[in-house]
Formats: sequence, C-alpha cells, structure tokens
Amino acid sequence: MKIGVLGIQGDIQEHLKMIEKLGHEAIWVKRPEQLNKLSGLIMPGGESTTMIKLMKRFGVWEPLHQMLWNGFPVYGTCAGLVLLASEIENYPNQDSLKALPVKVERNGYGRQVDSFEVELNIPVLGDQLFNAVFIRAPIIVKWDKSVEVLSIYKKAPVLVRHDNILASSFHPELTEDTRIHEYFINEIVGKAGRWQNLGSKAPKT
Repeated sequence: MKIGVLGIQGDIQEHLKMIEKLGHEAIWVKRPEQLNKLSGLIMPGGESTTMIKLMKRFGVWEPLHQMLWNGFPVYGTCAGLVLLASEIENYPNQDSLKALPVKVERNGYGRQVDSFEVELNIPVLGDQLFNAVFIRAPIIVKWDKSVEVLSIYKKAPVLVRHDNILASSFHPELTEDTRIHEYFINEIVGKAGRWQNLGSKAPKT
C-alpha cells in the first residue's frame, strides 16, 4: 500500500522509515494531488500553527479536510492530534480539521525540557508494553463517547481511535517499535474500503 507522511514539518523521515520497514511504499506528501494516490496518511508532530499555515499555502488543507470526512484513514501524532481535534482548549481560536471529537490542551504535558518516556499498556498491540516518547505533547481533556480509548496515562487518553482516525499524544516513530504503525496500516487503512465514494460534505473548519 501507499502510505503518505505529511511532509511539511516534524518527524517526517522517521515515519517514512517505519512505513518502509513494514514493507509498504512511503510517500512524502507536500501537494494536494498526491493525496488521492494514497491508501492512508500520517500527520507527524511539529508546531501546529506553522503546519496549518503551510498546509493552507500548499493547498493541502481543504482537500484533506474533505477526505477525512469521507473516511480517509489518517494517523495523527502529537501536533497531528491537535490538527485533527474538534477543539483546542488553550487556543480556542486556532483552526483545526475538526475530524476527531476530542478537546485537547496544547503542550499539556509541559515544554521541551519536560519531555519524558513511559511504558504504556496498549491492549490492541498485545501484552508487551510500549515505550512512548512525549515531547511537548497535547493532553486530551475531553472526548466523545464515540471515541475508542486504546491507552491511558494518568487518567487521560494518549492513544485513541475514531472510525478512520488514529491519534496519539506521543511519538511512536522515535522508537524501534513498529506496532502502532502496523496497527494503523492493518486495522484502519487495510479495512477502510472505498472511502472516496462516500460523498459526504465536510463541515467548514
């Protein structure tokens, strides 16, 4: 399968390597015409306001918004989670794709100097704990009952799924553990079907 990584800012190459390690074709995505050739997309960490500006400048924002509404499989990590969220608590005027019904707090786990690693229990990945890397990570402070919580840290979800969307507060691409990428590709991308034909009209961002 062709799995894209939004190549505007953040840990792009690390995600590309994960995809290739799993035997799929990794695509560095910068242009809107690339989106329709993909089976799924990963939105990496970075600085969310900068990512929004560049996505709009490159013409990626609106087509991706529509595709998400039509069931296109997307995995957002850290800032990618912020961009997907329906609400941003401490930046209420910041734009977002409003595709994932959660409210997040940007940099909720602290600044760069407060980065940390923790072993998480993620049942969908098996019994082995997952070493999660948190860097200026957002906290999910509220979530709709339709959101499936896949892992929790200190009473807050840190890995969630909602239909065609997977999102994490942490950075799995900064480890050697490919299980989350594999879960996204096998369980979400692989079972998405013909999302392009759903024909729903996305609400305005």
